[in-house]
Amino acid sequence: MKGVGSRDAETEGIMALCDVVRQTGFDLHKYLKHGHLEKIYENGLAHRLAKKGVKFVAQHPLKVCDEDGTVLGDYVADLFVEDQLLVEIKACRALVSEHEAQLLGYLRACQIRHGLLINFGAPRYEIRKFIL
Repeated sequence: MKGVGSRDAETEGIMALCDVVRQTGFDLHKYLKHGHLEKIYENGLAHRLAKKGVKFVAQHPLKVCDEDGTVLGDYVADLFVEDQLLVEIKACRALVSEHEAQLLGYLRACQIRHGLLINFGAPRYEIRKFIL
């Protein structure tokens, strides 16, 4: 069983990772602005994270399981960072509740605790952090 100290270190680690992704995405948005396809932002974020030495997999298939462990299908994560952070990228006018529900559903079904929902498509950079 993990002690309180290890829980704090784990939390600090994921928050630091989120900060890196958040700032990297912000810098990308500042450079490209809005108006590109989602794939451009995904490629740009992946490129910049790789330059920083952050481990990730783009278009990573994750198993979606039922509560008894039965595999129901696959979900392809835009980016799966450091084997612990699911990043869903959007290029739309604004994030809506359906985008949040989509990410939360993926986190639940794939049994991943942390996710970021990033929208590059608006004039103002949008990012939301979710924890299950």
